[in-house]
Amino acid sequence: MTYEEIFTKSKELIMKSDVSKVDGHLAVQIDIEGEGEGAFYIELKDRELHVEPYEYYDNDCKFIISGENFLKMADGKLDPVAAFFDGRLKIDGSIDKALEFKNIVDSVKKQVKAEKKAAKKSAK
Repeated sequence: MTYEEIFTKSKELIMKSDVSKVDGHLAVQIDIEGEGEGAFYIELKDRELHVEPYEYYDNDCKFIISGENFLKMADGKLDPVAAFFDGRLKIDGSIDKALEFKNIVDSVKKQVKAEKKAAKKSAK
C-alpha cells in the first residue's frame, strides 16, 4: 500500500468515531514505518475529530506502527493494548493519552458493526 492509500483509509475509518460527547484534547501522531512510510495526525478537539496528512509536533503521543497494523487497529480488528504488548505498536509520549485513543477505536468498531448489521438487513 502507498502512504496515500493508508492515510485515506485511516481517515475514512477514524472519522466514523462518534466523539460528540468526548471532552478534552488528544493529539496523536501516527508514524507509519515500512511500506507506505509517512506521518499523519489525529486530533480530538472541541468534540471534533481531525485527521490530517502532516506531522504534529505538539502531540500528546506518537504511534510507530506499520500501515497494515494501523489499519487493523483503526478498524477495530487489532486491540491497541495488545499491539503495544506484542511489539507491533511503539508509543512515544504519554501512555495515558495513548489509552484515550482506544476510545476512538472502540467507537469506530461499534459504527462498523452497526453498518454491517444494516447492510445485512437491507440485503434481505
